[in-house]
Amino acid sequence: MELMGCGRFRGCLVLVLCTVLLVGLVSGIGVNWGTQLTHPLPSTTMVKMLKDNGIQKVKLFDADPDILNALKKSGIQVMVGIPNEMLYTLANSMQAAERWVSKNVSAYVSSGGVDIRYVAVGNEPFLSTYNGSFEATTLPALQNIQAALVKASLGNQVKVTVPLNADVYQSAQVPSDGDFRQDIHELMVQIVKFLSQNNAPFTVNIYPFISLYADPNFPVDYAFFNGFQSPINDNGRIYDNVFDANHDTLVWALQKNGFGNMPIVVGEVGWPTDGDRNANLQYAQRFNQGFMSRYMAGKGTPMRPGPMDAYLFSLLDEDIKSIQPGNFERHWGLFYYDGQPKYQLNIGSRTNGLVGANGIAYLAKKWCILKTSANLNDEQVAPSVSFACQNADCTSLGYQSSCGNLDARGNISFAFNSYYQVNDQIDSACKFPGLSVVTDKDPSTGDCKFKIMIQTDSAGLHGNGRIWHLRILVLAFLFFTLL
Repeated sequence: MELMGCGRFRGCLVLVLCTVLLVGLVSGIGVNWGTQLTHPLPSTTMVKMLKDNGIQKVKLFDADPDILNALKKSGIQVMVGIPNEMLYTLANSMQAAERWVSKNVSAYVSSGGVDIRYVAVGNEPFLSTYNGSFEATTLPALQNIQAALVKASLGNQVKVTVPLNADVYQSAQVPSDGDFRQDIHELMVQIVKFLSQNNAPFTVNIYPFISLYADPNFPVDYAFFNGFQSPINDNGRIYDNVFDANHDTLVWALQKNGFGNMPIVVGEVGWPTDGDRNANLQYAQRFNQGFMSRYMAGKGTPMRPGPMDAYLFSLLDEDIKSIQPGNFERHWGLFYYDGQPKYQLNIGSRTNGLVGANGIAYLAKKWCILKTSANLNDEQVAPSVSFACQNADCTSLGYQSSCGNLDARGNISFAFNSYYQVNDQIDSACKFPGLSVVTDKDPSTGDCKFKIMIQTDSAGLHGNGRIWHLRILVLAFLFFTLL
């Protein structure tokens, strides 16, 4: 705490040097690379897209060898992730931690030319919805991974961190009221102390969209960066957007517990484009461009006014992400599933907009829709739509979503086509009993797009495996509907 007041010249000098080093590490914007897609693009295509857009940092949620191999000698800095499901094993076995580091860090850093800078131990492990499932294992796993990195002579090169949701801290009214959540306060202080001892950053995911989604009375303009007309005054510090207020609540929580100088990494920040009335292209462009304009100008927050380190969420839409939090979860991408940009966005690269993926091959221009002769009162309609949406993505059909204005026939057609495309347009995927037909006329209308799937052989169930999987599903569906 002595350094905060610069009580001694030596303290000030150390602080200045640390600040210079930290700022030096913060260069271009980062992005989260999720992999929960039925048809992922080839990793080499993704890496080229990252480089074409001048993206210099990437955050992963696991240690996928195909992705890490594609990142070799790319010059892209990497945060490699450990899923929550692995925390128990890593917390209880030093050998398991050493094996993980050897396989997923050392092997790529030492000989593979992958610029791994961080290991993210877990992902938002203290979400209240987890009911404390990972509270006993996160810190021990963190400690074991750190010890394994040190043993591998990587302790100075690769830092550990824990990406945490912003719900680990709270404030009664203003940022200066901020402190860690009471039920995990002691644990948070222990984790922060450990990170500080190892010169590692605090990583936090901040989502103004969620504030708007969770509270119908939340002021819309306060979620963006355009100058909210009724800003919060916190002892002279003015907050005209919720991102700054949220971020600085964390700064105060750290400061109150003796870690006011700890570096902060914004691990996730972004805005979805579908699946909710506030998730659309216009709002996403407004938020992300507002954030990027500040980021590129080196403008921080009232409590941390300098450049910040951040990763946009996320690179692509992911059509098999859990929608338990909301239908919007599958629509966070800056790019659609096929690597094409959704909207104009300047992220500071050598172009004025996003650069899409090249060389993408699509399936034939055909769609599965409801027959014009089909009766909407047919008893097979409801189970057919339910089956299709359980095994494909129908999140665009929600209220005030991009396809929310379709009529009943349009809704059914959208569901059928989603299932047809995700199963690579094979004939048996458009065999809903007496209801479906394949057409070569695009049924898209307005903002509602009926997708054509991309050609890829990298999904886990493609080829013969996917076909047999589909046949089993269809047979089961027909069996139960005919009972």
